[in-house]
Amino acid sequence: MSSTTSSDEELVTIEPELEERILAEVDAVSDEMIEAIRQIVRQKSVQGEPAEGAPFGADVRAALDQTLELCRELGFETTNVDGYMGYATWAGEKGSDGESVLPGYVCALGHLDVVPEGATGWKVPPYSAHLEDGRITSRGVLDNKGPIYACLYAVWALKRLGLSPRRDVRIIFGCNEETGFNDLRYYLEHEEAPVMGFTPDCKYPVVYAERGRMGVRLSARSGQGEGTDALLTRFFSFMNEYVLNAKPNGERFGVDHTDEEFGVTEVRNYKLVLDDGKPAVEFAISYPAGITADELRERLGAVAKAQGLELTVTGNFDPVRFEKDCRLVRTLVYTYEHATGNDGSPVTTTGGTYAKLMPNIVPFGPSFPGQKGIGHQPNEWMDVSDLITNAKIYALSLYLLSR
Repeated sequence: MSSTTSSDEELVTIEPELEERILAEVDAVSDEMIEAIRQIVRQKSVQGEPAEGAPFGADVRAALDQTLELCRELGFETTNVDGYMGYATWAGEKGSDGESVLPGYVCALGHLDVVPEGATGWKVPPYSAHLEDGRITSRGVLDNKGPIYACLYAVWALKRLGLSPRRDVRIIFGCNEETGFNDLRYYLEHEEAPVMGFTPDCKYPVVYAERGRMGVRLSARSGQGEGTDALLTRFFSFMNEYVLNAKPNGERFGVDHTDEEFGVTEVRNYKLVLDDGKPAVEFAISYPAGITADELRERLGAVAKAQGLELTVTGNFDPVRFEKDCRLVRTLVYTYEHATGNDGSPVTTTGGTYAKLMPNIVPFGPSFPGQKGIGHQPNEWMDVSDLITNAKIYALSLYLLSR
């Protein structure tokens, strides 16, 4: 997947006086933004049993309802995509024909669902929105309620200034990012994809490329005349050689590949499971763009055959790469540098975001360089000052992309 914006398209910039007004307006709405974020992180939104109108459970639907109600209070039109996703629209300028001056829409795409809070490790209740010394501690404040709300309030600041986009801007709220992307699959069956956009669910600076990600299961299968003890001995021998005493680059599986842009293959997230009563191991391969999913399957299949195992590919997302000089990436470099004063040179990531499936978007924020290992962990946190800086970056970004 690559950008649809050409590298020779002129970069839209912003006048210094207008930039100052936008940044100041974000400051003006920041108290309301922080309070809204604290309200939404108090709503538990772990996937639950599906119900009518709530495909990912009642708690996730409650978070979506709460969010869309807030969007309406801020003066935005809202759309509920059958409980799978929802979005707020900042309508673009209309021409004489009643259509937006520029076709399509730009978007920020985040999610309201969260991973389970876990049973241990929390110093404060996980849905307390605990605020102390300028830091909010709560499940979902970083991943991803805080950042997508920063996008919403960024657009609200622009709206309050009386500015208008030339094409529609959507703030899209997903409900199934953590457990399958089925929300986005449903959205793309019912809605057009954006012209450009970003997901605030990764890191800064702008991520122009994501590694591919393949899920794998290798299951033990009995050979002719082989008893249970022999099968277990053979499987444990395989685990010792290929997993416990192997480098994390996948060299024992023959999938180690180094790419100048992406770095080296990573094999991780091992989990022992039972497959039809037989031992099996599942893991994920985070792979550079220089090797293909077909090559991975072929090499893993050869190892599986030699070890008397059965290979199952449980899922795959191909790598995503945009040209560094396309308009989308260049714009986000520009806005990040203007809002922070820091180097905005584009980077790659080993992570996986909605950009794997949603066309024409890149990961962009919310974590700043040096901020790692926060999401999905006990005591997930985000500083108030960083939330405000995110909103400033996103305000400049969505305004310029909409022009």
